[in-house]
Amino acid sequence: MTENTITWDQDAEGVVTLTMDDPTAKVNTMNGHWQESMRAAVERLEQERESITGVILTSAKKTFFAGGDLDQLGPSGPEDAEDVFAMTEHVKSLLRRLEKLGRPVVAAINGAALGGGLEIALACHRRVAVDDPRIKVGLPEVTLGLLPGGGGITRLVRMLGLEKALMDWLLQGTQYRPAQAKEKGVIDELVSSPEELLPAARRWILEQGAAAAKAREGGPEETDEALGAPSYAVKPWDRKGFRLPGGTPQQPQLASRLPAFAATLVKTLHGADLPAPRAILSAAVEGAQVDFDTASRIETRYFTSLVTGRVSTAMVQAFHTEMGAIRAGAGLGERVSERHTIATAAVLGAGMMGAGIAHALATSGIDVVLKDVSKENAERGKAHCADLVGKAVARGRMDQSAADEVLGRIRTTDDYADIAGVDAVIEAVFEDFDLKSEVFAEVEKVVGRQTLLCSNTSTLPITQLQGPRERAADFVGLHFFSPVDRMKLVEIIRGEQTSQETVERAYDLVQQIRKVPILVNDGRGFYTSRVFGTLVLEAAAMVEEGVDPQRVERTARQAGFPGAPLAMLDEVSLTLTQHVRREAEKAAEAAGTERAEQPGERIVDRMVEEFDRPGRARGAGFYEYPAEGPKHLWPGLREHFAAEVDVSDEDLKDRFLYRMALETAACFEAGVLTDTASADIGGILGIGYPPHTGGPATFATNRPGGLADFVSRADALADAYGERFRPSDWLRERAAAGQGLA
Repeated sequence: MTENTITWDQDAEGVVTLTMDDPTAKVNTMNGHWQESMRAAVERLEQERESITGVILTSAKKTFFAGGDLDQLGPSGPEDAEDVFAMTEHVKSLLRRLEKLGRPVVAAINGAALGGGLEIALACHRRVAVDDPRIKVGLPEVTLGLLPGGGGITRLVRMLGLEKALMDWLLQGTQYRPAQAKEKGVIDELVSSPEELLPAARRWILEQGAAAAKAREGGPEETDEALGAPSYAVKPWDRKGFRLPGGTPQQPQLASRLPAFAATLVKTLHGADLPAPRAILSAAVEGAQVDFDTASRIETRYFTSLVTGRVSTAMVQAFHTEMGAIRAGAGLGERVSERHTIATAAVLGAGMMGAGIAHALATSGIDVVLKDVSKENAERGKAHCADLVGKAVARGRMDQSAADEVLGRIRTTDDYADIAGVDAVIEAVFEDFDLKSEVFAEVEKVVGRQTLLCSNTSTLPITQLQGPRERAADFVGLHFFSPVDRMKLVEIIRGEQTSQETVERAYDLVQQIRKVPILVNDGRGFYTSRVFGTLVLEAAAMVEEGVDPQRVERTARQAGFPGAPLAMLDEVSLTLTQHVRREAEKAAEAAGTERAEQPGERIVDRMVEEFDRPGRARGAGFYEYPAEGPKHLWPGLREHFAAEVDVSDEDLKDRFLYRMALETAACFEAGVLTDTASADIGGILGIGYPPHTGGPATFATNRPGGLADFVSRADALADAYGERFRPSDWLRERAAAGQGLA
């Protein structure tokens, strides 16, 4: 049975309010229920048009409309193209009929209008929104490897012109606050509260009718000849003589600028050849040269090609399916306790990391005790928090009273006694085993038996850290990423003695502060640090082989990495890389084995010990960091390491992608990873694995032959570049059995 998702209410003046409210979901989407309900509503509007003054389209949910139904769309392959095309055209036909109803239609936007939600609003004749900075308006489809397939490209190009539509809305997938969207010409009117929304929409409809009636006193009502409707109920592009704002691609003034659009796209993507931005640009330019309905079909064809391609399948898998699983806590397994919230926390260590964690806690309504070895150090940490909220105020993301409340929640101290009674302790001191152990020995003297004990560490094994603890079962790793205010990921590390309830409490805490948790088991480097190390060492190995360093950086960006790996190695510091390696060597020695040297490590040693270039903190690493001007690669790299090497760009890209994916597979084999959602989301959000791949686990399996194809290419890389690319027996067995990594 199809659920009705749209209710009809008509007032005495003939204004119909259509309220979208899917009873089967938390948000409205373009699922089958909505499609059937919208079809019925549009048919009734057409049948009863003569008794209708205008239409208001609004929502009973907290959001206006969440967009397309991604579950319905995928995963899809080329064999599904005909069905995807037909479904898309059906949805667009409903919006087109609404647009050409001949009566004014107003979108009353009470919450987020993203993707298909904004496309519905664009099909209306006017858009009124609540001026709430928490509301987002935009077309983020490109971030899922898709394009706006519900008419978003076609309508925005005609509303704003090619350049503004592409640069402001389509190619970046930018989400705007309502006030910003009004400035950019998409929202027509703002109201200060939800209660004013429907009256404002209704008032505009009646005012337009009254103005038209007054104009008719001296003659017939101004109507559109084709539709026989009042001119205010006809879109500009449906009127005779419509001209595209800024001109069409056939006109010399715009034609001369078109090559710059493509160049800007290449620059923005750092040379990465991604199908969605390219399709958006093509659909917009081609559609600008034809009539509306033809342009709409062009848009649908490009949309279908993306939906049925592997890139969008991978990105939807990661950012929709797997992110949804993480939000639902699927990686936790069956819970043993009710969901937890905390009211108070202590952060130990007020450096950049500790201060960032304190800021995240305080902005989520948690009272924080920020402790350091001295009150002065703790106050410096709070000053960093003040700087962060100050920037939020300056950018309009927070008002001053809210900023004052955040800072009021942070209390500084140098005395362990002041942390007694907190719900959770998060240690963020220097990455040293003995120091962290000393800190927790003091913590256990003063906190209660129910206090959650968390160590922020990127490499130190949690099982070793919890070994000396009186309450080892309550001890868990929380690996935050820097800078904390911008990085959404937190890696939760379960030690051998960590209880299930402790893991659940940590998971709930991470979600309480609006971060994204992934759950891994203990092991040196855990997951993210272990895999990140392979990226930067592979870049170093390429330089060691004689590959031009500029080419190393360029091909990584072309592969889709958000940062250049040699620059990232400078950021984390070459000395830290050495330290991690030496700790791994000690662990191997303690286990009675010998750790083999990895390609890239020798050049790291030479950079530090021979050339005194330990990284950005010292102003000298693979890059130079002049006081004036931007950083640039150290010329000595070419002098000391450049050579003639025969290696293709494709191989360089694959070496980055496969080296990290193979190490991810090794984490599954070792039991550090147990679910693909943590692997993919952790890889993308934590260590910059290219988003268009869907993450390292999906990259290994999202191919025609599945994991077997991945193994075959890895073998080819191993033959050419070394055994670090050779798949393990475990991986071969899973590939042969047609399995994935989990």
